Amino acid sequence: MSVSMLSTFIKPMHPEGRKFVAIFAGITLVLFLIWGPLGWLGTGLTVWCYYFFRDPVRVTPAREGLMVSPADGVVSLLEPAVPPAELGLGDAPMTRVSVFMSVFNCHVNRLPLAGRITRIAYRPGKFLNASLDKASSDNERNGLAVETADGRRYGVVQIAGLVARRILCEVKEGQALMTGARFGLIRFGSRLDIYLPEGVNPLVCIGQTMVAGETVIADLASDEAARTGGER
Repeated sequence: MSVSMLSTFIKPMHPEGRKFVAIFAGITLVLFLIWGPLGWLGTGLTVWCYYFFRDPVRVTPAREGLMVSPADGVVSLLEPAVPPAELGLGDAPMTRVSVFMSVFNCHVNRLPLAGRITRIAYRPGKFLNASLDKASSDNERNGLAVETADGRRYGVVQIAGLVARRILCEVKEGQALMTGARFGLIRFGSRLDIYLPEGVNPLVCIGQTMVAGETVIADLASDEAARTGGER
């Protein structure tokens, strides 16, 4: 098998996943000792665990002003909403784009647009289905407020889901990041909310599939109207 073919199936893994893959693999060995079919079931679950924590290389658009999706998944909500108060983004509604991640998506989160992180705010909460609208206000979450080089502000919020029990944020307040830079991870299954800067229209639709660090969700340099269509 060629190197290119191997790279199609074998992806880098986020360090957070190593201990889980080791646990799954250890249980699988025990299951093989108990009964062969159980061992193969464990093998499948171990492979799934590895792919859950995969951290593939992404090619982020280089043009200034393009906002990209912070997560793999599907756009589940697209509406005006007041950002979480703890982010300090004001009490006026901002356009919110929600990306829902299933347990089969890559869960490494990436910054939508280059800027300096002005605030990181964690808030404990419930573990409702992350696809529900009220998950934005009721669920456990970790939010980042970001200021761009031209002074615009936006927010991105990691939201725990029904089976998600840990939100990992790997950056600090005051840190400057490039567009598409990794900033965290949520396990297992969850959602990301992006609060677009004032006056910026989303260029995605409900039901559209997102690729973290690659799919453009908005263009700060464009006056194009918000797109219509998609599933509701």
